[in-house]
Amino acid sequence: MEKESAATANGSPAANKTPKSSAKKSRGPPQSSVDTFAVQCNECFKWRTLPTEDQFEEFRSKQSEDPFVCTKLEGITCETAADIEYDSTRTWVMDKPNIPKTPKGFQRVIVLRRDYSKMDVQYICPDGTKVRAAPGIITYLKEHPEYSDLSPSDFCFTSPKVMADTIPDHIEKKSPVPSVKKQKKST
Repeated sequence: MEKESAATANGSPAANKTPKSSAKKSRGPPQSSVDTFAVQCNECFKWRTLPTEDQFEEFRSKQSEDPFVCTKLEGITCETAADIEYDSTRTWVMDKPNIPKTPKGFQRVIVLRRDYSKMDVQYICPDGTKVRAAPGIITYLKEHPEYSDLSPSDFCFTSPKVMADTIPDHIEKKSPVPSVKKQKKST
């Protein structure tokens, strides 16, 4: 997400591996790598932690039309000290603005890869099915008419960006690999 909102990851990736197919039944409770949810004030640029993922999603889903400001939190103003500082004491990830709020009964799980290269997004459906990509949600919604009020656009698999300057030093950072195009030989 631009600099207005962020979800922070705790620096230790979740231990559970996601299934290879697009939709599978969950074998245990999903574990998200995100341990703290924070938003940045659009006026003073201080970071404010939020008590729940639901509250974070509410602010994130309306970021462009209704940017977050400190006074949206009870008893908080721009003069109040920041709740958390953007630094390398934890690994930060930034979500894009305006990602739709997770539909009721579903859970959006974000897991940091062991190499810190990116985060994987999946949804846990009310029946425990794990869905890792848009085609899986399309199939799931078609197979479950009780969710006919939902659309695939109510789900977003865009992963938050891992902020490279907050990745722990002991993790080998991947450098971008330039693409090399092969030229056709003329005969």
